Amino acid sequence: MNETRRSSGPFRAGDRVQLTGPKNRLNTITLEPGKLFHSHRGVLEHDAIIGLPDGSVVTNNAGVEHLALRPLLNDFVMSMPRGAAIVYPKDAAQILALADIFPGATVVEAGVGSGALSLWLLRAIGPEGRLLSFERRDEFADVARDNVATFLGSDPENWSVTVGDLQEQLPAAAEPGSVDRVVLDMLAPWETLEPVTEALKPGGVLICYIATVTQLSRVAEAIRATGQYTHPQSSETMVRGWHVEGLAVRPDHRMIAHTGFLLTARRLAPGTVLPELKRRPSKSDYSAEDVEAWTPGALGERQSTPKALRKRMREAAASAELAKAREDDASVD
Repeated sequence: MNETRRSSGPFRAGDRVQLTGPKNRLNTITLEPGKLFHSHRGVLEHDAIIGLPDGSVVTNNAGVEHLALRPLLNDFVMSMPRGAAIVYPKDAAQILALADIFPGATVVEAGVGSGALSLWLLRAIGPEGRLLSFERRDEFADVARDNVATFLGSDPENWSVTVGDLQEQLPAAAEPGSVDRVVLDMLAPWETLEPVTEALKPGGVLICYIATVTQLSRVAEAIRATGQYTHPQSSETMVRGWHVEGLAVRPDHRMIAHTGFLLTARRLAPGTVLPELKRRPSKSDYSAEDVEAWTPGALGERQSTPKALRKRMREAAASAELAKAREDDASVD
């Protein structure tokens, strides 16, 4: 898994390029000889970009200038085709930090969604690490594979994507006590705690990405009930940009606020009894009405229409083929 050729040097056919227009509007394209980029402000030939160094300014047929840069991973995940909602970069960064994802780690991820978090995890574990991803839906798994191949230029050898339920597939994919970190981005993570606990090493980290407070409450209580983890810690991350121009320094009018909660806990050694926290009693029970509030419909989970999903699958597959062809041509040269 080598990103060196992708991230530097002149632009080549198959590269993803981020074009920034005069009003700071961003467009991401995949370079193909003979193709044209159309906008309401003119037409720009792909051939005019191919061969230029990264960070060049190109002019379209109407005289409008665009800055051409290779997209950073942060840019790529925000513009790539999506089968399912992505983990935003602000949350991905926190996941890498809170779960202490390190080079050479064996990491389990469920679900894979559109592959955004998979890309961050693959970069963090490096070529010596191993990422085991699980996804319930075939079409989401396909989009994720294509997005990863598009960005990296090939299918990583240290990454596997298994289609199916984590609780059924994990025991066959990982030996007991062999996994360093588990990242759960799913609707009901509490359903997977038994196989996850079996797979984690003592001291290993479980981190859950959760959308709502009701989910947060239930998974926290489920983790406590196992008696095999440290006390769960939860947080959310908000990012507020600032406008800085001369003496005009102020916070932006918009910010990236709540996208999800992160909950972490560490696996205890077998037979360990965690000392009880001294705290006031709190209501931890939940009723049938509470459980109903955790259903996908009640949570407002957005479902892609079959037509939209097929379009995104075609986009992801086409980008992946171009990226792989680029790397094959480069290896021949």
